[in-house]
Amino acid sequence: MTAASPTIHVVDDDKSFRTSIGRLLTASGYHVVLYESGAQLLEKPPGDGPGCILLDMRMPGLSGLDLQERLAKLNIILPVVFLTGHGDIPTSVQAMKSGAEDFLTKPASKARVLDAIERALTRSRQKHEQREQINGLRARVSCLTAREQEVFSLVVRGKMNKQIAFELGTAERTVKAHRHAVMEKLKVQSVAEAVLIAERLGMIAGPSGTNEPQAGDGHD
Repeated sequence: MTAASPTIHVVDDDKSFRTSIGRLLTASGYHVVLYESGAQLLEKPPGDGPGCILLDMRMPGLSGLDLQERLAKLNIILPVVFLTGHGDIPTSVQAMKSGAEDFLTKPASKARVLDAIERALTRSRQKHEQREQINGLRARVSCLTAREQEVFSLVVRGKMNKQIAFELGTAERTVKAHRHAVMEKLKVQSVAEAVLIAERLGMIAGPSGTNEPQAGDGHD
């Protein structure tokens, strides 16, 4: 196993089931960690590495839905696959609305379980890549000085240099210098690229939002 190997976190209060599913998943080539309760998993929450959570619904203490909610609040992005002997339509709908990858009812076939896990792992890799990209963009923006961040914020909202200079109470040539520094530090060639960074970081609304930025170059 390498550091990047995905981990399947199995949360189920049934010891015999944990043992059998653990053997199945290990034999299928996965790294597996077993938990007898949601509280046990929360004692040492999973990190940001690729993987998924195979989760029972009805357990002493935290239910599966309770744990799903706690994980969301902790910003843990691992996809959740429910595998339960106590499934019903309202519960499954609630689980899926809360972001579950799948909802299986015991006894589920080996093929169905492995297929659901593979889909969850694909989603996990996508989320992991997206988070890495976002962290990289945040790192670039954090390199900007306070004034450069102000200029960046106004540039991506379509403000021209003279408008920015007026708003910040500075000279237009100073704005141009800050603007050049912003473009270099963000490693972008156009305002359109800078706008995309701002959108990805939630600094401005995207194209479908009510605060749609202008994508022009903003030069006088």
